[in-house]
Amino acid sequence: MKLASPHTFLQPDGWLPAKGYANGVLADGAMIFTGGLVGWNAQQEWEHEDMASQFRQILENIVAVLDTAGAKPEHIVRLTWYITDKDEYHANLRSIGAAYREIIGRHFPAMAVVQVSALMEDAAKIEIEATAVLPRT
Repeated sequence: MKLASPHTFLQPDGWLPAKGYANGVLADGAMIFTGGLVGWNAQQEWEHEDMASQFRQILENIVAVLDTAGAKPEHIVRLTWYITDKDEYHANLRSIGAAYREIIGRHFPAMAVVQVSALMEDAAKIEIEATAVLPRT
């Protein structure tokens, strides 16, 4: 199957539109999977303690990993976020949204956000896995 664009958002008839994410994505091409990325820099040093700043760093990290395969943010088809504090997440939605739009753009793939009791890196407040698909050429 050849898609006209890198992917197609799936919106079932009669469903209210998802806000800030897609219910599903159809994609065809080379798949890229990131590990769970946290908010440290390329030298695995923590520059930020707060969730919003760690989130921004994670998005920059995701873009850097995708770039090594020739992918861009618009090739992302799924993001899974693991957060340690739902209240801190909600309190920072405005800055999280601004960072997302600045780094990823107005591209909203399938997403899930899950609160967890802890992450493997003690300083981490958020961890994100990304899946991207490079379209066939």
